[in-house]
Amino acid sequence: MTHSTKLQKTLKASWRFSAIGTSWSIETPDDLPDEVKTAVTRRIGEYDKTYSRFRDDSFVTLLRTPGTYTLPSDAAQMLRIYKELHAITNGRMTPLIGATLEAAGYDATYSFKQSPLQRVPDFSTLGWGGDLTVTITEPILLDVGAAGKGYLVDIVSNLLNDYGVHKHTIDASGDVLVKESIERVGLEHPDDPTKIIGVSVVSNESLCASAVNRRTWKGLHHVFDGKTQQPTKAVIATWVISETALVADALATALFFVEPEVLQQRYEFESVIMKRNGDVYATPGFKGELFI
Repeated sequence: MTHSTKLQKTLKASWRFSAIGTSWSIETPDDLPDEVKTAVTRRIGEYDKTYSRFRDDSFVTLLRTPGTYTLPSDAAQMLRIYKELHAITNGRMTPLIGATLEAAGYDATYSFKQSPLQRVPDFSTLGWGGDLTVTITEPILLDVGAAGKGYLVDIVSNLLNDYGVHKHTIDASGDVLVKESIERVGLEHPDDPTKIIGVSVVSNESLCASAVNRRTWKGLHHVFDGKTQQPTKAVIATWVISETALVADALATALFFVEPEVLQQRYEFESVIMKRNGDVYATPGFKGELFI
């Protein structure tokens, strides 16, 4: 789901591939060795098998059955930001929205057939105290779509660093992370993907976006409010620039529920928000320009 796009190729080599249902590109000064590509592909596969709610064999699928489970070692960092944002948004942003999305039709087969929506469990249903153990007290369907792709971008970036590839740009279908380079990234107009509403300058940080125009069906879209169990209405697109893709991706969703000033009390970031009425707002520190 591209809601932002790099405006030019900056680094010489580019590796393009598909993973977790979307397109990726990794730009580097030189072609990546096969062993690095293999390691990246393997790590993405492990991540998908852990967190995809669309796979019958994923760890997330196990959590449909109440009980005590040991989380993967990378889970705590992501759950921590979900817990914080669940509290800041008064439960409106929640990773426990999966069953609601599934019942609304956004399921493993993309049936888009609606059935009665279920109550969204409270975050406490996870029974998570900050470590690597959860004690599920009722059936849940975890959905990490609000922050999961950004977190995976960070993981891939760290893996490239481990292999000595410190200068790189990762573009996971609009979630962009830039290391030791400078990129100009266009902000795609949510109503017309052939246009951009502005340009952001990204350097040693990440830009992630969310919009309601791609995953839509029968008058619904994928950004659901955990309180109302209905899609959000006021905001149609957000872009967030922050140090990590995990934070940028998570906040890009949180901005559908709360104003940036609320989130800036806890996180360092800049953002652009487009409302349904066409108004566009940028935080004062936004590096770039807007055209509308």
